[in-house]
Amino acid sequence: MKRQIIVIHGGDTFNTQEEYLSFLKNFEINFERLKQKSWKEKLAENLGSDYEVIQPKMPNSMNARYSEWKIWFEKMIHFFDKEIILIGHSLGGIFIAKYLSENQFPKKIVSTFLISAPYDDKDSGESLVDFELKNDLDNLQKQGGNIILYHSEDDRIVPFADLEKYRKLLPNAEVKIFKNRGHFQQEEFPELIEDIAAI
Repeated sequence: MKRQIIVIHGGDTFNTQEEYLSFLKNFEINFERLKQKSWKEKLAENLGSDYEVIQPKMPNSMNARYSEWKIWFEKMIHFFDKEIILIGHSLGGIFIAKYLSENQFPKKIVSTFLISAPYDDKDSGESLVDFELKNDLDNLQKQGGNIILYHSEDDRIVPFADLEKYRKLLPNAEVKIFKNRGHFQQEEFPELIEDIAAI
C-alpha cells in the first residue's frame, strides 16, 4: 500500500484589502521562476511509486485566511488514509501547527515536517492575521508523530528566530538547519526525500 503524504503550500496574508492591492501592484514577478518546477511539484516523482503525494490547493493563497483554510482542509480529511505524513511549507507550516494545536486529528500522523514555518509576526513585520498561534503546541507534540523542523539561516521571508520559538515549544522535534536555502523555493530538496524515505 502506498504511503500517503499531504503537502500544504504557503501563501500571503494581509490585514486589509488596501494592503493586498498595494502588494499586487508593487510585487515584482520573476518570470523565469514561474517556468521552474519546485521541489513540491517534483516530490511524487522523486519519492517514487511507494508514495501518494496529495497537494491540495488552499483557498485564496495570495490573501489567505486561516478560517477558510480550516474549512477546506476539514472537507478533505475523510479522504485521507488511516496513516499519513504531513508537510507544511511557510504559511502551510503554521497552518498545520495551529490546526493540530487546536484540534484532535482523526487519523494517525506518522510524521510532520514544518519547513520555514512562521511562528508569529514579532520578528518579521508581516501580519499573520488569523494564522497566529494562540495555543501552546502540546497537542501538536502529542499527535504530530515524528516532528522535523527545517529552516535556513538566510531565510528572508520567515525569520530564523521563529525556528527557535518552535524548538522551545517542541522539545522532541528534530531540527535541521541550513545555511543557504533561503525560503526553500529551490527545485530540489534531497534532504527531505531522504528523511521521508527513512520513516
